[in-house]
Amino acid sequence: MSEDFYDVLGVSRDASEDEIKSAYREKASKYHPDVSDDPNAEEKFKQAKKAKEVLTDDEARQAYDQLGHDRFEEAEKRGGFGGGGAGGDPFGGFGGNGGPFGDMNDIFEQFFGGRQRQGNATRQGRDLQTRLTIELEDAYHGTEKQMTINRPERCSDCNGKGHPPDADAQTCSGCNGSGQQTRVQQTPLGRVQQTMACPECEGSGTIYSTSCSACHGDGQVMNEATLMVDIPAGISSGQTLRLEREGAPGENGGPNGDLLVEITVESHADFEREGDDLIYRLPISFPQAVFGDELEVPTVDGAATFDIPKGTQSGETFRLQGKGMPRLRRRGSGDLYVYVQVVTPESLNEEQRESLKAFAEAGGEEIDVSEGFFEKIKNSL
Repeated sequence: MSEDFYDVLGVSRDASEDEIKSAYREKASKYHPDVSDDPNAEEKFKQAKKAKEVLTDDEARQAYDQLGHDRFEEAEKRGGFGGGGAGGDPFGGFGGNGGPFGDMNDIFEQFFGGRQRQGNATRQGRDLQTRLTIELEDAYHGTEKQMTINRPERCSDCNGKGHPPDADAQTCSGCNGSGQQTRVQQTPLGRVQQTMACPECEGSGTIYSTSCSACHGDGQVMNEATLMVDIPAGISSGQTLRLEREGAPGENGGPNGDLLVEITVESHADFEREGDDLIYRLPISFPQAVFGDELEVPTVDGAATFDIPKGTQSGETFRLQGKGMPRLRRRGSGDLYVYVQVVTPESLNEEQRESLKAFAEAGGEEIDVSEGFFEKIKNSL
């Protein structure tokens, strides 16, 4: 029993294609026969390369996950799979609903349906994903943020070709230079023909005598890139910005993919956010609640004043229109809601105690101010 492809690369079974390629590059740099002293380096390098070929091909990976390692290799030996492409007898051993072959339509679509891959065709690179954390003020005003990421880039030593310019080139014997192989399989649905990228030359139609020492034939290297991200005013946590052509390099001269930046807006010490609205909790004194007052409250864009009316109760809410967050890519702003909380002092001097006692008696209440008056106020509000 040979080693599972996921174990060969040291990745999880739900690893992304970028994670698989990154793991392969690490293995290649460690076990490439030109640089490694390991006596089994050549075999380990071949295992890592094969694992990468299968797990970065969507169709082959689906077959590998469903068949398992041993049955996948058996099918490959029978000509069922080739170097990261899917073919062969895909129905043998498949379970699922609807009999021993499962859902025939689904299986047919999985292995033979859809657009066939052209080995040397130009293809756009994959989109990459990352995250960026910003402050509430950045989301309010909109800004430009600098970020640094590690990403795959086209190898500058070989211009993404995977081999030195002076490498000897030979026509691939596996595909006679076409970059493709065609296989015909007999299935319960009849004879099915599948065209796939040649596994021997990886679709190029040419075999080169040496691989690029910088990228070990992969055509890509991991580099650190510093980018500027335009943050639009009003953006919220969980929303994603797309940076065009900042993703992984394309294949065979194709354009780069995009970089998707998921935004997280940090919590703020003063404000809570609900959509485009902001919430501020304002403590006021008992006299301010009774007699009213003109108060100043913070906003993200400076202070604002508003009037507290006489007889304000603890828990009342006041709306300051247009003082919330800007609406993303729309006109106008949300509102600022001010929640008022009446604060009861923890201690009183003699003059305060007498004044409040007189207040209580004027209202027809006989109460011990020092022990229970403020507690009664809090409970009544």
